[in-house]
Amino acid sequence: MASFHQFIFPDVNGGATDVKFRADQTLFSQGDPADSVFYVREGKVKITVLSEEGKEAVVAIHSPGDFCGEGCLGGQTARMASAVAMTDGVATRIEKAAIVRLIHDNREFSELFTAHLLARTIRVEADLVDQLFNSSEKRLARLLLILANFGKEGTPQPITPAISQEMLAEMIGTTRSRVSSFMNKFRELGFIDYNGTLQVHSSLLSVVLHDQPRKIEE
Repeated sequence: MASFHQFIFPDVNGGATDVKFRADQTLFSQGDPADSVFYVREGKVKITVLSEEGKEAVVAIHSPGDFCGEGCLGGQTARMASAVAMTDGVATRIEKAAIVRLIHDNREFSELFTAHLLARTIRVEADLVDQLFNSSEKRLARLLLILANFGKEGTPQPITPAISQEMLAEMIGTTRSRVSSFMNKFRELGFIDYNGTLQVHSSLLSVVLHDQPRKIEE
């Protein structure tokens, strides 16, 4: 299957720039002019929103192959969120005019980008349903599976860098103590392992599919 990598550099006519970033570096801040899209090539980037009261929430985590900042293509003039690096990595900054030109001129890229946006929309809708109707335990299990790239090509990957229980709690709308309790339960059931890195097993799906997962037989 084609990837986005093959399109960005030859087709944007100078409208793309590689940005090497370090952990905790800000790629763009909430309120900045929305004038470009970022394509994550290496590393992980978190998207955060700051309320008027000063409370910050993590609303997404992007991995290689993900875009962020697409709101500029829908008429946003200012960034609605901040993008902050969680690890060292590389992103390609594509100016708004350049990516619009690429979408118009390259059918294959346009089809891939449309598929990406549709997948993002489906994910947002699923997140809303998850938040409204599922228990915090199920929400945590689903988040861990997503962070481990479950359902994408290949097998689930270890979750790196280490994500704090506070951040997990923010993302699913519960307390750190409840996250700690669920994580201990998942580990005891054999659904996850963590010793430096967090390894998620496909058996964690049982939490998402059933209300009360049964303990795995020895």
